[in-house]
Amino acid sequence: MSDQSKIENLNIQTTAENLSSPKTTSDKPATAKVSRTNFHLLKHDKLLQELSLLQEENLHLRHEVEELKKSSKKIVRKHEQTQELKPYQAELIQLQKCLEKHGKKMIIIFEGRGGAGKGGTIGKITQYMNAKHYRIIALGKPTEEQRTQWYFQKYVENFPRAGEIVIFDRSWYTRALIEPVFNFCSDEEYENFMEGVGGFEKDLTQQGIILVKLYFSVSRQEQARRFAQRRDNPLQNWKLSEVDLDAEEFRRDFTEAKYEMLKRTHTMHAPWTIIRSDTKHLARLNTMKLILNYVDYEPLDPDLDITPDTSVVVSGAYELEQMKAQRVRMGLR
Repeated sequence: MSDQSKIENLNIQTTAENLSSPKTTSDKPATAKVSRTNFHLLKHDKLLQELSLLQEENLHLRHEVEELKKSSKKIVRKHEQTQELKPYQAELIQLQKCLEKHGKKMIIIFEGRGGAGKGGTIGKITQYMNAKHYRIIALGKPTEEQRTQWYFQKYVENFPRAGEIVIFDRSWYTRALIEPVFNFCSDEEYENFMEGVGGFEKDLTQQGIILVKLYFSVSRQEQARRFAQRRDNPLQNWKLSEVDLDAEEFRRDFTEAKYEMLKRTHTMHAPWTIIRSDTKHLARLNTMKLILNYVDYEPLDPDLDITPDTSVVVSGAYELEQMKAQRVRMGLR
């Protein structure tokens, strides 16, 4: 083959190869277009992530604002409640002065289920009182020596002097309300107490002692809520005694013990008063009003309303009738 023919064949082959293979120059615009699309997609995804984070942060901030509003309302409400109690606390100091002046003695008994609000109410009542003229008595388990003594002796040893108020945070009625439920006393000891307590209290009142018997009544739901709050609060869980922890299991037994106590120990000379204590503030306020009605003293503010709210303060007789009706509905005697 001549040189001319070889050159022509080479040109033809090169042309064919160029036609069959894609041109590199045509790839550049397509690649650039794909890159721009990926960039926009990535930017869009990033914006979505940022938006999601902002929405979460906004939701968290809204929640914090709502909590702050609630907290603020709670603080304001507590302040208002504190201010509402103060005139009555001032009157209790005046009552104290009257007892001191005339050499009178006063005993206030606080009974009720665990978590009923007895301790908190006692704290508010005595908050501004003259500490020289009142005592709070909360006796623990009896000692071996006390077990051999007359049952009322350990309580009598703590009775008020002239001009003094003694507050029993649980009293001799432990034998009527707690001991029989947990078998801490015999049937004979229980019966002896129930038969003898009426005469014991009659003697006290005949000797001029002002005796106030209060039973704090709390609903099952509110009691459970307060117990849960105590468990979760290290500053309050000391209040959870074994008796309180067993309260739900023995609730019906406590109710039966309360019924028997009211039936047999609510008397003309020493009546029971029931305090509905689901709302702590109302229980505290109305307990103060009730106590002020027990003493004929010269008030600081004659216009102050000391009439208890009948939806909070209930006579033992009324409570007993309500419990009797409930027992009939349940088929009990």
